[in-house]
Amino acid sequence: MEYRYIGKSGLRVSPICMGTMSFGSWSTKEESFAILDKAYERGINFFDTAEIYPVPPKKEYAGLTEEIIGEWLKTKPRDSIILATKVAGAANGWFVPPIRHGLTAIDSFHIQKAVEGSLKRLGTDYIDLYQIHWPDELVPKEESMAAMDKLVKEGKVRYIGTSNDTAYGLTKSNTIAHYEKLSRFESIQNNFSLLNRRFLDELATVCRKEKISLLPYSPIGGGVLSGKYNQPFIDPKSRFGEYLSADEPRLKAMYKRFVNDKSLSATAKYLEIAKKYDMSPVTLAVAWSMNFDFVASTIIGARNAGQLDDSFKALDITLSREILNECDKVNSELLYPMG
Repeated sequence: MEYRYIGKSGLRVSPICMGTMSFGSWSTKEESFAILDKAYERGINFFDTAEIYPVPPKKEYAGLTEEIIGEWLKTKPRDSIILATKVAGAANGWFVPPIRHGLTAIDSFHIQKAVEGSLKRLGTDYIDLYQIHWPDELVPKEESMAAMDKLVKEGKVRYIGTSNDTAYGLTKSNTIAHYEKLSRFESIQNNFSLLNRRFLDELATVCRKEKISLLPYSPIGGGVLSGKYNQPFIDPKSRFGEYLSADEPRLKAMYKRFVNDKSLSATAKYLEIAKKYDMSPVTLAVAWSMNFDFVASTIIGARNAGQLDDSFKALDITLSREILNECDKVNSELLYPMG
């Protein structure tokens, strides 16, 4: 395994990170353990979760994923694992989290409450990478960064990161950290895949210049790049099959963003490329996301352990310039399939 460092931190991680958002909803505890064990045995040392997991977020399930990971963590040497979790973003953002009575904010109070809850559920006394799940547009970033820095000084957190952020948000936060002598964001966790290259527009430059690492999530476009939605019928038990039938407008909006004429047309072309080079489209998609110099570790997900095989194959290949050029051609023909 070729390990990489996150930003300027001492966190040495596997190029693939095991995401856990299905644990407790789409994956039972037993299946979650099987996924974690298989990843660990393959050399994966980096695991990512969040206080609001599993998804879709529900009040009665919030925190269950961290509890499952905490139980599994007891079976492994703690210092062999790089553990990442997140404080829920602000209720003034893209949706109201079903925790703390829907009053979440990235202020000192909620950051402290969140980390205390995560540490208890995870059964550990420290978190390797603590991230803001999405930004707060009201609370001053000075307060947010000072509160995150306090956790580092207290030893509850080793390093901090952000997620679903913008070039402005990342730069502004780290500029504050620089002048106030606070801990800075070493990573940013954003959506990045063959279907969503928007990170390359501006954020990639910030990461390269400032030595900040991207931890891309949804490298297979929420499952779209596997090709399973390029079929006449959508499985109602699939992720976007469930979202399509949900009553919640936010989930329906996510369905339309991920599964649309343009994304399916682009996927059809990527399926042809994968077939031409005798690899799974999942392997192609994961390997593509790992290919960039600003990427430290690509976050994958699975409902069962069997789904991990094609993603893990990406650890053993390097995409040729020819393959990358063919992928770039698809992108030039179908720009921004996810909007």
